[in-house]
Amino acid sequence: MTELLAALDIGGTKIAGALVGPGGTLLHRVQRLTPARESGEWVLLTISQVIAALAADPLWKRVRAVGIGCAGPVDLARGSVSPVNIPGWRDFPLLDRVRALVEDRPVVLAGDGVAMAAGEHWCGAARGAADALCLVVSTGVGAGLVLNGTVRPGPSGNAGHLGHLSVDLDGEPCPCGSRGCLETLASGTAIARHALRSGWRPAQRAAGTEAGAAAVAADARRGDPLALAAFDRAAQALAAGIAATATLLDLRLAVIGGGVAQAGDLLLTPLRHHLETYAALPFARPIDVRRTALGSDAGLIGAAALTMASR
Repeated sequence: MTELLAALDIGGTKIAGALVGPGGTLLHRVQRLTPARESGEWVLLTISQVIAALAADPLWKRVRAVGIGCAGPVDLARGSVSPVNIPGWRDFPLLDRVRALVEDRPVVLAGDGVAMAAGEHWCGAARGAADALCLVVSTGVGAGLVLNGTVRPGPSGNAGHLGHLSVDLDGEPCPCGSRGCLETLASGTAIARHALRSGWRPAQRAAGTEAGAAAVAADARRGDPLALAAFDRAAQALAAGIAATATLLDLRLAVIGGGVAQAGDLLLTPLRHHLETYAALPFARPIDVRRTALGSDAGLIGAAALTMASR
């Protein structure tokens, strides 16, 4: 009987879980909204509900290990997490708390960007690549690195955490404590915030619809100049961060995932344009920019992949 893996993908907007089969196939998937402004225990309760939904599937008895990709920063030595966009979790002992929910199964923890990199390298847009930078652009901005054919989380688990690289020296304060962080310019939250500050208002005001990055993208597709400018600004910031990483590590591939990547060419076309400016040195260009091949499931598939790497 084929053994399976379970995976959790925990972010500031959603908590997803899946049972994962050979080759990264998702056999059962569940998702809940993240109660990001509630207490840490309330967030954990949502995770327990996701795990319970997975455990209700008859395939659960074949699960041999559980992988977690969580918004960072993470602390692998302590098994704890302090996601910038989940204020109730500061040094939260996520690894031990999930272990208690999955009986005797081994549990592996990683940052969401590292998990995404593992998924894309296993069976996605970075498959077969020796070196790659993989970015999760969503409520926040995370990233993971593939170097010399291997996912490299670093000793703390935060290597490549590009969202908190300062790209604007006089930029606005970031919840992480720094200022001018890439996340404050390029996340989905930042795109919507900048558009609203610029005077943009969504063309369609359906009841209950949040004026977020998806609404900005919808108006950008209709040619709204303020919406287009918000995506261009985010793309410019991403280009600066990617170019800096490529220059530092001598890599040529960047894979863009996360919810904002669903905007497609609205983000990728100006990103490639701005890379022509920021990746200026000959050895740092050209940079191949690819959209995720695994979509919103990259983190889940990658979290499962990391459990195999830990054996």
